[in-house]
Amino acid sequence: GPLGLRAIRLSLGHREAFEIQLRALARAGRHGGVRVLLPLVSSVDELREAKAALRSATGRLSASAQDGAPMPVGIMIEVPSAALTVDLLAAEADFFSIGTNDLIQYCLAVDRTDGRVAGLFDPLHPAILRVIRTVIRLARPRGRQVALCGEMAADPGALLLLLGLGVTEFSMSPAAIPEARDLVRQVSMRDARRAAARAVGLPTSHDIAALLASRFPEVS
Repeated sequence: GPLGLRAIRLSLGHREAFEIQLRALARAGRHGGVRVLLPLVSSVDELREAKAALRSATGRLSASAQDGAPMPVGIMIEVPSAALTVDLLAAEADFFSIGTNDLIQYCLAVDRTDGRVAGLFDPLHPAILRVIRTVIRLARPRGRQVALCGEMAADPGALLLLLGLGVTEFSMSPAAIPEARDLVRQVSMRDARRAAARAVGLPTSHDIAALLASRFPEVS
């Protein structure tokens, strides 16, 4: 299909169905903490339109169904335009989650499901580390929480660099958690920060992998 015609763009193009989903979330929020995470947001305009849909949806609920605090609204950082404007998005978003699978695809112009170019899907590409560093730096002064999800965090070396870049919350498969926990116990944050600072200045992912192997032989 057309590039990018999915997720929030598809939802905003089918407003009535989107509001039905949002009303269901609002009702669920009456029985426990619910947060709304909007996927594939690329601009402040999209975020504002989605929040307007949320206000419209909740406005149609009965007064009893609207009781309670407003639901926090966050966005997935999956496209470069969002990553580079986190400071602007932070004025409207309550939290962020970096979706590395799509972020890598869009940054490197690689469809990881297409065997002809899948070999170019490179989580350790210097651009990927730099864009993640940018997200953290832009979000931190505004006090916005930044989590990370995607297969990148399942790789021990990449996880170390992510920790060093300032990512402290991860979403990963249950099977990957024990190894990640052991890794965090083995390596100091000081060493992770130093490795990350060095890695973002290296020209290729091969150089970055070599850096990880030399500094952290126990996890390479």
